[in-house]
Amino acid sequence: MTFSASRRGVLGFLAVASIGLAPVSAAWAAQDARTFIQSFGEQLVAIVNSPLSLADKKEKIMPLVSRNVDIDGIGRYCLGRFWKTATPEQQQHYLVLFHQILANAIADKLGDYRGVSFTIGNVTRVGDDDSVEATLMRPQQPPAAMQWVVNSSTGSPKVVDVIGEGASLRLTQRNDYSSFIARNGGDVEALLRALQKQIDHHNAASAQQ
Repeated sequence: MTFSASRRGVLGFLAVASIGLAPVSAAWAAQDARTFIQSFGEQLVAIVNSPLSLADKKEKIMPLVSRNVDIDGIGRYCLGRFWKTATPEQQQHYLVLFHQILANAIADKLGDYRGVSFTIGNVTRVGDDDSVEATLMRPQQPPAAMQWVVNSSTGSPKVVDVIGEGASLRLTQRNDYSSFIARNGGDVEALLRALQKQIDHHNAASAQQ
């Protein structure tokens, strides 16, 4: 079984300016979100474009992702209503697995890119979040437009979602997980086993390369 987090380009971790009579606080929030994504994106691109080995890139990129992406928050969102039905032990186990799934997905995509660049577009306020438009340029591929959704309610900005090709990464993942658990009688443990199997398969395949 393979879930969307590993099918979709998680470089996809890589939106319309507040104009008119927007409050000053909203304007500042938009600027902060733009600066945050600009800095985060530049650091990601620098690692991706470096001559480092795939393993070294993964080692460097995961602390960067952990600092700038609300991985636990996205993980809880993806589990949806089943987060509340899971035991504390299952919740903890799930978040550990979710971090590994994300790490593997990023590592898989890193090998696909060199010569990457990006541009930052406009910013729009959506509820408590700021949506930052970005365009990713890759050699011999069409530009990829996306939106980075940033939340700063905890004091420091964090990426909480990425929207590409009109699809929300976390919503797509949530639908996948919810459908799988529902097909297995509401058993969260079934999802944990499937995620662990996916990780084991990935690690075995990587060891053979």
